[in-house]
Amino acid sequence: MITALRLLAEGGRMSGATALTYEWLREEFTDGTGETWLSAGFVRDVSPREALRRMGVTPCSVAELSVCGVAAYAAAGGTVLVESGWMRAIYDQAGLLSVGTVAAAVFMTIKNDGFTYCVDGRSITTFGLYAYSLRRGSDPDRLQAEVDALDMDFDGNQPDVPDDPVSGALALAERATGVHLSPARYARPALIGSTDHLFVNR
Repeated sequence: MITALRLLAEGGRMSGATALTYEWLREEFTDGTGETWLSAGFVRDVSPREALRRMGVTPCSVAELSVCGVAAYAAAGGTVLVESGWMRAIYDQAGLLSVGTVAAAVFMTIKNDGFTYCVDGRSITTFGLYAYSLRRGSDPDRLQAEVDALDMDFDGNQPDVPDDPVSGALALAERATGVHLSPARYARPALIGSTDHLFVNR
């Protein structure tokens, strides 16, 4: 109840999203071997153009993309960003995306994974999708009620670790931000831009 009140106090729109809500998006980024490669971010009350601006990304055409890029979709309650390539620009810039609002980001690759929730530029809670017990941030338990509702509070050493933590993490991002991306909105044209330049000095 305390977590719900905190979210509402921040302007949150409590959501009933479940892992099934985003199974379609996880499947969209799962290859033939069953490996998921996805980086996505949910930003409340921010337009696709503004979300890209905050990331330092200039909109371009598909023909102008080279290796890595990000697509910004107009979603219910804000913008959902989806990244192509193997970097994690959305996740790493969740703090910037959250200035004056809230943002949550999820990423999963064969080598690493994570969830982060930021409010007005501050990291509230961050954890690995298989290691919620190792969460950190200024208020790491902020989303505890939502995590419990989604059955995400497990440790990688437990025998009952789910095969698909990504769909649940995406649902948590919606619950935390109040931003919902439907398959219909995902099917619409998105604003896109290259992120190659963000990794030049890495």
